[in-house]
Amino acid sequence: MVSKISALGFNAVSFYVHWGLHEFKRGEISFDGFRDLQPFFDAAKKAGIYLIARPGPYINAEATGGGLPGWGAHTPGLFRTMNATFIEAMSGYVKAVGTKIAENQITKGGPVILVQIENEYSGFQPPYTEDFQYFWGAHLSINPNAPNAVYEFQGGAFDGWGGSGYEKCSQLLGPEFERVFYKNQMALSTTIFNIYMIYGGTNWGGLGHPGIYTSYDYGAAIAEDRSLREKYYEIKLQANFLAVSPAFLTTRPQNIYATQGAFTGNSALKTTQILDVVGNKTGFYVVRQTDASTHALQTYTLTVSTSIGNVIVPTIGGSLTLNGKDSKIHVVDYAAGSSHVLYSSAEILTWATIDGKDVIIVYGNAEELHETAFTFNGPPPVAKVLSGPGSIQQKALGGNSLALQFTTNGQTVVQVGSILLYILDRPNAYQFWVLHPPTSGDFASYSTENPIIVKGGYLLRSVSIKGSTLSIQGDLNGTSTFEIIAPSASSKSVAFNGEPLKLSKTAQGTLTAQRTANLPKVVIPNLSSLTWKTADSLPEIKASYSDDKWTVADHNTTVNARVPTTPTVLYASDYGYHTGNILWRAHFNATGSETAFNADVQGGSAFGYSVWLDSTFIGSWEGDALHSDYNGTFTFPSPLKRGSAHVLTILQDHMGLEESWSGASDFFKTPRGVLNYSFSGTSVPNVSVWKVTGNLGGESYADKVRGPLNEGGLYGERQGEPTILVTFIKNNLRAYLMTGWHLPGFNDASWASGNPTTGSSTAGVSFYRCDHVAPRSVPLES
Repeated sequence: MVSKISALGFNAVSFYVHWGLHEFKRGEISFDGFRDLQPFFDAAKKAGIYLIARPGPYINAEATGGGLPGWGAHTPGLFRTMNATFIEAMSGYVKAVGTKIAENQITKGGPVILVQIENEYSGFQPPYTEDFQYFWGAHLSINPNAPNAVYEFQGGAFDGWGGSGYEKCSQLLGPEFERVFYKNQMALSTTIFNIYMIYGGTNWGGLGHPGIYTSYDYGAAIAEDRSLREKYYEIKLQANFLAVSPAFLTTRPQNIYATQGAFTGNSALKTTQILDVVGNKTGFYVVRQTDASTHALQTYTLTVSTSIGNVIVPTIGGSLTLNGKDSKIHVVDYAAGSSHVLYSSAEILTWATIDGKDVIIVYGNAEELHETAFTFNGPPPVAKVLSGPGSIQQKALGGNSLALQFTTNGQTVVQVGSILLYILDRPNAYQFWVLHPPTSGDFASYSTENPIIVKGGYLLRSVSIKGSTLSIQGDLNGTSTFEIIAPSASSKSVAFNGEPLKLSKTAQGTLTAQRTANLPKVVIPNLSSLTWKTADSLPEIKASYSDDKWTVADHNTTVNARVPTTPTVLYASDYGYHTGNILWRAHFNATGSETAFNADVQGGSAFGYSVWLDSTFIGSWEGDALHSDYNGTFTFPSPLKRGSAHVLTILQDHMGLEESWSGASDFFKTPRGVLNYSFSGTSVPNVSVWKVTGNLGGESYADKVRGPLNEGGLYGERQGEPTILVTFIKNNLRAYLMTGWHLPGFNDASWASGNPTTGSSTAGVSFYRCDHVAPRSVPLES
């Protein structure tokens, strides 16, 4: 995954650490197995990615409890404050995770460059505008000597229960959104820009908070299945431009709050001028629609101050265009190697000096008119088209400058003296990758020297050079034609994923080759035709079942802010159960006149619960997006015999703990369990004892391999034949005892035949197992 981010042109990744995942039981902090951070640190360093650590203790992140541990729900004192109980509670974790991060900070040879403590401690301040110009004013008033940083900017959005789905989210917040709003941040000289999320992935087990479902795709540039959306390629253009524009790092916006109509005379457009205040030379002009929601086509000319005086672009005639939801960055007096770009309305993708030539790549939307001008040390040379469908007009300007006018359509390569100018439309620009061969030393993969530019391929991850051979590593999704722009001495032969390419030369002297992907055949099994076995995973409703080993729910007090309205506390977290399904059993002796059971159960958004009287199912709340709790009435099927013993069983979903997304908040302690209950009838019984169970062991969870949030409270997860798993971690042999019907190695020989595509005919819980092993036709993703 980090190599995909590096291929974007990004140089850093921020990451959360979930306190509750590492310290599920207070005082027992684990970084074993999948919780080990070191492989992640090592992978980032190998890919040349710096890391910004965000270990909390609160992270939000649409994660259960916002990262706070479940045991915090029964810990007194207000969390996320200087309250002594909170400081004491978090200290062990903070020290432990801080040690791990410190061992990997850049001063010790690791990839970690920054640490952010806490997250989402306070909200936005007005005014609220889509232009975000007030960000700059806030920056100047709060911390003007630090980089202007945006630590979370919208890379998508989470989709709640009943939402529109992530594909629609990815379209709404797609390439056009990125062009408008990301460049808007560049207009504020933002030099630390963190996109949340670049990859969201999956909420495995009980990791998510109640407001979301299993997928955390986020509509991000990299989808949940790790495929690349068009958004990915759009961000790549912007990141690669910034990577070769060091003058941007020392810019300051010059006309905040005076952008409408500026430099264009068109009030339908806003233009921010940001100037390099250190070099006092380079300027960037960010043009966007005044109304970011419009689809209108606007034409304009741009008046800019250059080293040869004021220039109205385009100088050769015609107009520039901004079509709908778009934004452009025009540069002035921009350095590209030894070349001086006087101005360019076409946006710069990247540049590199290769074999004595400055290769400069610019792009625009299809059929847009653009101008790019260069200043030379003497009389300007005559430009000529080397390849491609385009044509150019050229005009000599004062000060040994030459303007070229063209339309962006396909790919056209123009030679202007020692400059190779690539003119691209956006689809062609998307195909270019800028990769850097590793150098030597501890930070070899972080080199930004000697760029290799390659066109083609679904994803190009990295390059390396050995002698005169250039090796390219990447992914294909079909037949790709490559154009390789590399030093001739190190690209006499070229290999792709270890296989040599057959090379030929282009008119501009670069290399070209073709490679067809050998895509694996994906075989999806027909689930209904496989041999399945099944077993009942709700024996708790049978008369023979004993709950002697369950936890007795007999607490009379709680630290929870919600005062209990039941005789004893029926909050699952008070008894150490913070995830998965929760089961409650209420024992009572009938009066003979009770007719129904009423229960207000809380499990979080979209939760459900079911109720049985002894072995008889008496009803369910199926759940919806609006209810985090539900008060249901469940009618008894027939009168009960006076004095007879009965058990009510409630099986409920636990959708995760709420987030506490502002400081000094205990919202994450919102209970999961039975808020209230009663019986209907003229004479009602009293519950003699309540019992509760959840994941095996509760806070003292049994499965140390999969961890606490990957195991639930269903019978099949709590039972089964023990399996010993021996692992070798950091020179230590460790043996773990695992149980559960869902784990490999469980003996289901005694199970009955049954098929999940048919399902069960009665209310309950059924487990299904199949020994079918699908052919390993798809390689594991990295």
